[in-house]
Amino acid sequence: MTDLTRMSAAEIAALVAGGEVAAVEVAQAHLDRITAVDSELHAFLHVDTSGALEAAKAVDAARAAGSVLGPLAGVPLAMKDVVVTKDVPTTAGSRILDGWRPPYDATITERIKNAGIVMLGKTNMDEFAMGSSTENSAFGPTHNPWDLARIPGGSSGGSSAAVAAHEAPLAIGTDTGGSIRQPAAVTGIVGHKPTYGAVSRFGLIAFSSSLDQAGPFGRTVLDTALLHEVIAGHDPRDSTSITAPVPPVVAAAREGAAAASLAGVRVGVVRELGGEGYQAGVLTAFEAAVATLRELGAEVVEVSCPSFDYALAAYYLIAPSECSSNLARFDAVRYGLRVGDDGANSLEEVMSLTREAGFGAEVKRRVMIGTYALSSGYYDAYYGQAQKVRTLIARDFAAAFERADVLVSPSTPVVAFGIGEVVDPLTMYRNDLCTLPASLAGTPAISVPCGLSEGLPVGLQIMAPALADDRCYRVAAAYEAAAGTLSIPELSA
Repeated sequence: MTDLTRMSAAEIAALVAGGEVAAVEVAQAHLDRITAVDSELHAFLHVDTSGALEAAKAVDAARAAGSVLGPLAGVPLAMKDVVVTKDVPTTAGSRILDGWRPPYDATITERIKNAGIVMLGKTNMDEFAMGSSTENSAFGPTHNPWDLARIPGGSSGGSSAAVAAHEAPLAIGTDTGGSIRQPAAVTGIVGHKPTYGAVSRFGLIAFSSSLDQAGPFGRTVLDTALLHEVIAGHDPRDSTSITAPVPPVVAAAREGAAAASLAGVRVGVVRELGGEGYQAGVLTAFEAAVATLRELGAEVVEVSCPSFDYALAAYYLIAPSECSSNLARFDAVRYGLRVGDDGANSLEEVMSLTREAGFGAEVKRRVMIGTYALSSGYYDAYYGQAQKVRTLIARDFAAAFERADVLVSPSTPVVAFGIGEVVDPLTMYRNDLCTLPASLAGTPAISVPCGLSEGLPVGLQIMAPALADDRCYRVAAAYEAAAGTLSIPELSA
């Protein structure tokens, strides 16, 4: 039989459902792959070997009993360590939560378990999802399987690297300003940020509550859509969860791939997401992708969204402001790290010492920026103005979608850079230039591989109106059928 770790999630699920392979065998193959290569990658923070094999045994027992299995039953998955998992360590990449084992599951975790998906473990990430390279993890960086000296993107770099390196066919990431799409792009896989509110945030450790959104990674568009359908849907435990039906993303992915045509689809190329500051190879790959969309029958037009130029500034006021509020809960009292509790310090001193020891430099930087932006006398000048820019960005999207069914851009302005290469925070933040507008507007967007630059992956970003996630999948699947997927070089292990 073909190497199980090289199969798509859809192929694995079909074999398990048909009794041609046991879910336990699938899980063990991926656990063996992790053992073989993760010492080089550091994609996982915790591998739950016993839990994965038990979950796989339950799938095999259900199939033997004649139960109808879900469309992804028996398929392994890597979970970003910002999603709460009962009795399994959850750190959010931070020392302040080192060793914490939650007493409950997030809604995403529940839905994955109920679907018979086998969770292999928890993946590395930038601390509290603050970063674009996974270098901000308190537990060390993750390496890009295309070049181990380079970053895998962030903040969901552990998840993207695990999928790219065939440690898992599926993974969960979270996207606040691009943390699914950017790592998907630089590791050559597919990643989708759903419409804000489409996937429950209950049990998702909060960074920026008005922006955080969990979503799926896969090596194919169909695999990503199948996982999307499992995790999406209304959740009364999340006050921001939308009640609208889940768009038919799987049907759209299948339709796009089968039709191999985009006749009648209007594609808008966003003028502001390109040009100066973008690597020449990225722009070349993007232009070739647009040409492919045109060859598939799409009508391609240029659209202008002038407020997108202010997305970076607006995001880095809104997100830090919300994180300064959300991270106040880490008080050294209820859970997690506790430093200086020797009887000689006051509670305030214990809190201060704990946060000093437990939070990394980037988290401290954003908390300080956010606290300042929300302070008396500055709220209207900073946070209030940023929210007005957010409204203008949403209006630009609305106007653009009157002319086009989907919008496209590069997913990132540059390919994966070297670990330790970018030390200036502003330079790091600019990696999110393409992904920030959709995050601020709450609209769905997907990144699909569109070729190589300097031997490294480039991503094509496809954006759609809110609740039209199926458009992203249809266009992405048609493009994938025409362009193919990327073949990741073999690791040395």
